[in-house]
Amino acid sequence: MLPSHPTAQNESMNDLQALETLGFTLPSPMYILGAIVFGILGYAAWRYGKKAALPIPKWLGVALMFYPYAVSDTRLLYLVGTALCVAVYIYRE
Repeated sequence: MLPSHPTAQNESMNDLQALETLGFTLPSPMYILGAIVFGILGYAAWRYGKKAALPIPKWLGVALMFYPYAVSDTRLLYLVGTALCVAVYIYRE
């Protein structure tokens, strides 16, 4: 009879539960999607602002790329991202 060893799945579940007890949770798929989309839009805004020598769209692009690191709520991610995209649209010229 083979000794019982925990499987890799059980070990990863134990690690995940240990992180959750410390207050860490994995982001939802919608959060990850939003962070990627707003990061890409931020990069595009930054490039546009840099090429057109417009500082406001350039810095709004930087904000779009990096604000997902400061926001942990999915609804707030989309709210702030949409507001920053509207600001880029308003200040595009």
